[in-house]
Amino acid sequence: MRRLAPFAIGLAALGGLFACAGEAPKTDVAFHPTYKGIETILLDGDLVNFRVAMTGARDDADVAAYGACAAAQYALIRGFGFARHVRTNVAIKGGVWRGDAVYTISAALPRGVKTIDAEVTVRDCGAQGIPTV
Repeated sequence: MRRLAPFAIGLAALGGLFACAGEAPKTDVAFHPTYKGIETILLDGDLVNFRVAMTGARDDADVAAYGACAAAQYALIRGFGFARHVRTNVAIKGGVWRGDAVYTISAALPRGVKTIDAEVTVRDCGAQGIPTV
């Protein structure tokens, strides 16, 4: 399993931001993703694990974006407004990309540079066609 480098998540431009994480996006490759689902696992209090699967990803950043969208929606469902990225691991096997992401969720803006505003992120995910549930 590859480990995706940590990245800042300020999500004014979700797609451009995730381009900074891992490999550069391949703009010459057709992007026709199929999102295979999200598994949510509460680890401890505000620490949550999101496992996502998809096909048709261009690179690690597409998988990481799917995980961030899941985290943002989960935060909103639980009545929180923010999430902070802890780590994301990405692996590909048999054409299926899998992401294993961990986030903390909180009502107030958490400390650190890897934070996301859940409401803004969910809106951006919808605009990009990335499911959040």
